[in-house]
Amino acid sequence: MPSTNGHGPKRVILYARVSTDEQARSGYSLAQQIEALREYAAREEYEVLEEVKDAGQSGASLERPGMDRVRDLVTGGSVSVVLAQDRDRFAREPAYHYLLRREFEEHGCGLKALNDRGDESPEGELTDGILDQLAKFERAKTAERTRKGRLRKAKEGKVVAAGPRPTYGFLFNSNRDGYLVYEAEMVVVRRVFHMIGGEGMPLHAVQRTLEREGIPTPNGQPWWNTRTIKDIVLDDCYRPHTFEEIKGLVASDVAARLDPSELYGVWWYNQRRTTVWQVAEDGSEGRRYRRVQRTEKRPRSEWVAVPVPDAGVSLQWVDAAKKRVHQNVRISLAGQRLWELSGGVLYCGGCDKRMVPDRSRSSSNRQYHFYYRCNTKHKRGKDACPMPKSFRADRLEPLVWEFVSGLLKSPDALREGLERMIEEEKTVMRGNPEREAKTWLSKLAEVDRKRSGFQDMAAEGLITFEELREKLDALEETREVAERELEAAGKRRDRVEQLERDKDALLEQYACLTPDVVDTASPEDRRRVYEMLRLRIIAQPDGRIEANGEYIGVPGIRTTETTSL
Repeated sequence: MPSTNGHGPKRVILYARVSTDEQARSGYSLAQQIEALREYAAREEYEVLEEVKDAGQSGASLERPGMDRVRDLVTGGSVSVVLAQDRDRFAREPAYHYLLRREFEEHGCGLKALNDRGDESPEGELTDGILDQLAKFERAKTAERTRKGRLRKAKEGKVVAAGPRPTYGFLFNSNRDGYLVYEAEMVVVRRVFHMIGGEGMPLHAVQRTLEREGIPTPNGQPWWNTRTIKDIVLDDCYRPHTFEEIKGLVASDVAARLDPSELYGVWWYNQRRTTVWQVAEDGSEGRRYRRVQRTEKRPRSEWVAVPVPDAGVSLQWVDAAKKRVHQNVRISLAGQRLWELSGGVLYCGGCDKRMVPDRSRSSSNRQYHFYYRCNTKHKRGKDACPMPKSFRADRLEPLVWEFVSGLLKSPDALREGLERMIEEEKTVMRGNPEREAKTWLSKLAEVDRKRSGFQDMAAEGLITFEELREKLDALEETREVAERELEAAGKRRDRVEQLERDKDALLEQYACLTPDVVDTASPEDRRRVYEMLRLRIIAQPDGRIEANGEYIGVPGIRTTETTSL
């Protein structure tokens, strides 16, 4: 390899790097780095072979396009020095810095930064190594301070603005630490919940509707996907919470600033831990760089609730939409027909599993007959399920619709079913949920006080650390029980409140279904009604067909043709 041996100018590569975060802060630009390196190279009479830049690249990895270019040039020979403004431009990890130095030395090339404090002696390398470790420690401490600052901000009831855009349907306030309802987008959110939770529309149908009407996505794109719609449905920012619910999730000083008569959504902070890194892949078209992201869900106990303004979405629609997304059931289109009772409507009374569509060709081999059968019985035999028969679809489907259409034409029956369900919920409810909730909240506060007291005792040497560990373990068990019972009490209370709050809204929704509409309903319309009613049809092994749902309660559908189904 040619060498200057101290004669002639040294041939150098100028290297500059800036990460995405540094670009956002606009305090560490590539142009500024290159200008400083040019000035130094001119002053030292270096011959610049090439200027290499890595824009938007992290120093936590060596997998960078610019660094790959530098390493290729060094391997090719004739490079005396690779020059950067700061040592952390090469790499933020001291181990990577050491690896590059040793790799370049094999080709007679040095690694130099304008902020080097040592020389090429062992003592100088030790000095720079110590400074690298101190810089790494300071970066870790800075990241930890930032994390704790954001966590403290969230615990104070403030939104942490992690990106340029707030949650869809909201705007940042002037301080960027709270949300305001953005009505232009929130009407789309309410429409999504109404289509899924109120009308029972599949996610793909909602997607097509939004695209057909030209409504842009949260990112401003024209094409929606079901993942985006699911994210909206599952976001607690849109679910209305009472003041009592919020009070159980936030600190007392945060709750004191809220209006007890208002409803609130919940923006969760610290739900996930995300790690991003970059890998290089060699292919037929050359080297490509791909960012890899790993997201881990944190334990629920680490989440921090931040109250946000109510989105104005019905609790009934929100919970129904969430349930539909979690169930993720499809209507079967097997045999080129829509099976009205498939996908979670019709169940086998023998094994409590969903019944599935089936068909068979007639003896003339010209016509199909369509059935619903128990898949457990079909695959595993009568020992697994006692269901002896299949049910003709052309007889069962009209029978179910006859019952449901009669209910829709008689709102009083639907009202009676709702009121009866509310009374049943109150009857089976144990004790007073409000009083229970206060008791368990007091128990949680007592656990926190005891924990703090035990820790103080251990610090003063009054108890051993082994005794402290035993006491804290016992307190943790108490906390888990209290949190579980508090959640159960809240669910029992919320169940009744939800039914009472949504009863009139539900009846008003069904009032738009006139008798004419009911009589001429298509299979798609019927299916949607079943989902609105949360209908569950149970086919018993003896031929009886029973019906129940979240908003109806009847002893059963009976007909003289039942045994022939």
